[in-house]
Amino acid sequence: MTATTHTVTNQAPPLVGHDVFGSDRVLAEAVERHLAPELLDEARGDLGVLGQAAGSGQMAKWGERANANPPRLLTHDRYGHRIDEVEFDPAWHRLLGKSVGAGLTDAWGRPGGHVRRAAGFMVVSQVEAGHGCPLSMTHAAVPALRTEPEVAEVWEPAATSHVYEWGLRPVAEKAGVLLGMGMTEKQGGSDVRTNTTEARPLAADGEYVLTGHKWFCSAPMSDAFLVLAQAPAGLTCFLVPRVLPDGSRNAFALQRLKDKLGNRSNASAEVEFDGTTWARRVGEEGRGLRSIMGMVAATRLDCVLGSAALMRQAAAQAVHHCAYRSAFGGLLIDKPLMRNVLADLALESEAATTLGLRLAAAYDADTPQERALLRIAVPAAKYWVTKRCTPMVAEALECLGGNGYVEESGMPRLLRESPLNSVWEGSGNVQALDVVRVLRTEPAALDAFLREVGEARGADHRLDRAIRGVLVELADMDGIEARARRLTERLALVLQGALLVRWAPPEVADAFCAARLGGDGGAAFGTLPHTLDLRAVVERARVEI
Repeated sequence: MTATTHTVTNQAPPLVGHDVFGSDRVLAEAVERHLAPELLDEARGDLGVLGQAAGSGQMAKWGERANANPPRLLTHDRYGHRIDEVEFDPAWHRLLGKSVGAGLTDAWGRPGGHVRRAAGFMVVSQVEAGHGCPLSMTHAAVPALRTEPEVAEVWEPAATSHVYEWGLRPVAEKAGVLLGMGMTEKQGGSDVRTNTTEARPLAADGEYVLTGHKWFCSAPMSDAFLVLAQAPAGLTCFLVPRVLPDGSRNAFALQRLKDKLGNRSNASAEVEFDGTTWARRVGEEGRGLRSIMGMVAATRLDCVLGSAALMRQAAAQAVHHCAYRSAFGGLLIDKPLMRNVLADLALESEAATTLGLRLAAAYDADTPQERALLRIAVPAAKYWVTKRCTPMVAEALECLGGNGYVEESGMPRLLRESPLNSVWEGSGNVQALDVVRVLRTEPAALDAFLREVGEARGADHRLDRAIRGVLVELADMDGIEARARRLTERLALVLQGALLVRWAPPEVADAFCAARLGGDGGAAFGTLPHTLDLRAVVERARVEI
């Protein structure tokens, strides 16, 4: 029956058919800023191809399908044999194929590799965030693998391959593999020193069998996992493959899949090791945290990038909707109060992206000063950017009104996804306490931070005052644990402000320093000083289709 009651008007067209990378001025400028000139043309070309794919209706459908048809646990086959597999929608495999093929597990040792990968990771995470989990863990596992050269020789080439190859087979038979990690247990959570999983040495050097469990094991169909277990000398890192070299299945019992708030496309499992689970030691026995901390730091940066991607997509959708939607006599984007909200969202997105790409560039530089900067800036950024993600996405959803509350808009999926990165790889308190630990024990890290923000001193009086305020906070270490969140927030905001003052357009830097550092903004989004050039801030975030 054809409806004749009304004509559909005043609806924004779908935000598809554009280059997700090229239309993001902030991201494109960051890549240009941080890559050497001789790398730029190739990087722009590769990221543009990925951006066009990510902005297509096809990839959008893949993202929708992967979340609408979540993974399914298959503990046994039809004959009763234990198989411990997870079945995914074909869209999941297509997303991973596109992202692995774009090199998003291959950054270590490539000139400009971390900046290029960070930009690509942000691009694909805007389409579908769940498949970013195995991408992130595979990429981050490389430093841990390298602590045991014999293990790295076997696994690193397949982990950094640009080939996605589905199915459980020995690593020698695969052109590409995915890697995961298993750290937390029921009784300890982030306190991994309380882990009870036991590792018993075998006769062959470096080989063990494990008995115990892991409470969270994401992407359980990965080819191998880095796990922590108690060996005779203490907490140790191990590589646990799903399939042994002879082709037999390792003992890796999937007990159940987690029923999660968001991240529905990605399976997260509870895993049991039954005393016959074979493992290969990675790094020295008793030094497991040292072996795996490089992986943790890299995945924490991906938490920043993933949240920045959600923010960018939320802001882009909000600005796009308001550019087409009319109400009360004009386009929403031209209404002063809505413009204030959109500018505030754009500001938060730009600050997150700029910070995330700066930290990726520090990985590429790999100098003592840049490594020291990462040591304090990664946990501070992980704390603050992931914390800001949820209220920012919620405000962007509200810009679409009732349309934003409907699943078809895609905004509810963004909102459900938004708290994840604040929890993964250590929640807020863990990050803040890590910052305090660094301040107490690694003076080079604070020196590197002060050098970084010092590059912008004198350019904005509000930033200068905020830097002085941080120094005053640091002069009094009494009761610092109770103040750890406040201090970490200030460190992150000062660093964002310094980067924007150096690199963002004046209207963006001015708005950020006024609202985030100068106290001239409220707790809610949309409370920027009305005297600022908010129209320019909004236009910078707009996607043209």
